[in-house]
Amino acid sequence: MSNFSVEPAQYRKASPLQLLKNIWGYDGFRPIQEESINAILGKQDSLIVLPTGGGKSLCFQIPALLMDGMAVVLSPLISLMKDQVDGLKEMGVEAASLNSSLDWDETRETLDRVRAGRIKILYIAPERLRHQKTLELLKQARVTFFVIDEAHCISHWGHDFREDYRQLGSVKSLFPDASIHAFTATATQEVQKDILDQLQLTDPVVRIAPIDRENLTYRILPRDSASKQVLYLLEQHAREAGIIYCIRRDDVEKISLELNRAGHKNVPYHAGLPDEVRRKHQELFSQEKVNLVVATVAFGMGIDRSNIRFVIHTAMPKNIEHYQQETGRAGRDGLPAACTLLYSGADYRTWETILGDSPQKEVMMEKLNAFYRFCTEPQCRHKAFSSYFGQTYPKDNCDACDYCLKEMEMVEEPLIAAQKILSCVWRVNQRFGADHVANVLAGQTNENIVRWEHDKLSTFGIMPDSAKSTIRSLIEQLVGQNYLRRDPEYSTLVITSLGQSALKGKSTPVLAKPLAKEKKKAVEKERRQRQEQSWGPMDQELFAKLREKRMELAMQKSVPAFIIFGDKSLKEMAVRKPKTVEAFAQIYGVGERKCAEYAEIFLSVIRG
Repeated sequence: MSNFSVEPAQYRKASPLQLLKNIWGYDGFRPIQEESINAILGKQDSLIVLPTGGGKSLCFQIPALLMDGMAVVLSPLISLMKDQVDGLKEMGVEAASLNSSLDWDETRETLDRVRAGRIKILYIAPERLRHQKTLELLKQARVTFFVIDEAHCISHWGHDFREDYRQLGSVKSLFPDASIHAFTATATQEVQKDILDQLQLTDPVVRIAPIDRENLTYRILPRDSASKQVLYLLEQHAREAGIIYCIRRDDVEKISLELNRAGHKNVPYHAGLPDEVRRKHQELFSQEKVNLVVATVAFGMGIDRSNIRFVIHTAMPKNIEHYQQETGRAGRDGLPAACTLLYSGADYRTWETILGDSPQKEVMMEKLNAFYRFCTEPQCRHKAFSSYFGQTYPKDNCDACDYCLKEMEMVEEPLIAAQKILSCVWRVNQRFGADHVANVLAGQTNENIVRWEHDKLSTFGIMPDSAKSTIRSLIEQLVGQNYLRRDPEYSTLVITSLGQSALKGKSTPVLAKPLAKEKKKAVEKERRQRQEQSWGPMDQELFAKLREKRMELAMQKSVPAFIIFGDKSLKEMAVRKPKTVEAFAQIYGVGERKCAEYAEIFLSVIRG
């Protein structure tokens, strides 16, 4: 077994399931993977929507090994290409990429291997199809099929539109004998239709996996002090890997500095940093030399690290698609992961300003409003996600969000609470923002309140038992449910027709408030117990030593640690403690090549 190598002739004699086990070390397919593989093997065009962590790469990598010729994967990010190619090489698969990070010698070697028919899977950027030399190379190479990864970039309805993707409809006419397969983790029904139209697919197979990621726990909290709230959350995730997202570069720098001062080692990442610094910080995180990154959305699309245990958003992203993809970077190994969003009404105003006079502003504002409602309406987060993407959530209780875990409690008399807030907005003549209104209701005086004599209003101090942060949260919920709206120019609160209806007692909102501290501690204790149970009877010390060995091997090979083995594989080793090569071969993620290379190395750690 130590001399094992994967030869093309071996591929074509196997079934997809045999390759899955022999090369990747997995026992069975995930939802829609097998149908996606069969569409490619049958040379039918296809559109496949699989959530992040759903295993979409396998859907085209396995057929590439079973078919003659070469598969071409059009991918938008160099880092993503590198991780995919490194992972395939680690399993003995002939793969390569052509991109601007290669020097001339590396490029020439790759070109020679493509011409010699020695490459099964070639990764290139969509921009390269504009070059005649690239087209000539591919025409010589006998391309069996094309994969368009991150296909939502094609659509004006998507959240990451790229002009070069819009031109990919020409692939069909340039390579009439090759089938085309579009893959994405995120696509609403409008985006799906746009992808099919733009790529001019012929009688395509369309497979949409359930968008829901049941291993992710979602929590949405009103933002009070981002730094303090992040520090509190990090205490719950000691020594775990996570991403902390911010909207602005300045926020990234500020929070990164504060966390480092507090002893939470991290690196910042945003588009304002020099390329070499960004690349270094991404490598530190990918190679597990650093567990925390504070970043703008410029970070993450090319991150394939499987053991990210939490994602924190310090502000509201601009749409549900972004949030779904960014949180999807957590728990790719299928183990539990936490996703916490801290939001404020100010985030809405920030995005409205950033969008400015964008030609897509109308579409983007529609998406922003949908996400604001997602944040402010007390409801099952998993169900809301599924509904947004046109799917039906199958459970009454997800047991994996703040709403279903009862980490928030419903306001007992929501109509009375709403009427108090709406009355206050009316009495300040609809000329002030949420913070001022919350101060009046809580009975807190300041220079503005005294100046405008709002401490003499009948609504001053009529919510004395509610913290100001709770009142602010209730105001945001009323805005999200259209009982109030913000003036687009001054951000002052204005009562809507629905709000007028509530004042008359004819319409009642659904309102929730954070749990009292004592209840919150009890819920948190229960959550921790459940999380520990999910790991099973695992030897924690052995798991730590296995991770150390993985890191050592990854550094020797200059690849991210997850390419050696994911946490799920190490966890199973720490639970089952295999003593023989045969037993090691049965561990999740151990294919023949990895067994040959790593069995004795990891068995020695286990025996020790």
